[in-house]
Amino acid sequence: MATRPDLFDPLEERRALEDTESKVAIAGHPLHAMLVAFPIALAFCTLGADLLYLWTGSPFWSQAAGYAVFGAFAMGVLAGITGTAELLLVRGIRNRSASWTHFILAVMLLSLLGANWIIRIGDPDGAVLPVGLALSLLVAGMTAVTGWHGGKLVFDYQIGTRSEGSARP
Repeated sequence: MATRPDLFDPLEERRALEDTESKVAIAGHPLHAMLVAFPIALAFCTLGADLLYLWTGSPFWSQAAGYAVFGAFAMGVLAGITGTAELLLVRGIRNRSASWTHFILAVMLLSLLGANWIIRIGDPDGAVLPVGLALSLLVAGMTAVTGWHGGKLVFDYQIGTRSEGSARP
């Protein structure tokens, strides 16, 4: 009679959750974490420029919002490519449901940024009210929620961090 091999519970063993070090990095610094600061800041700059356009009526602010939302979209795509590569390459990231939540929210956010940019092409002044401002408000809120989920991955699960190295004093 053949003996049955010992079975291991991967959750108890945590093998699938331990590999969290970034594979898309420069000198150990994850590119995704470095790149996401730009679309986050530019998304809020878009909202700020829209509000300043609403307050002043100056076309400068509607044009600034158009450039900011384009930058947020373009840098968001770059950050998304590096984040997707991390998700697919690192087993400890892929096996967490919070990673997939962050991924889905980020894709939705990129779609909204792209829509906000497209409506501004050709008529930045006319695009601000009401649709541009509404999209900017929605994008700012989604940026906060998506960023919170990304921060949770880093701070709670140590995603993208090195497991070895010198300890800090």
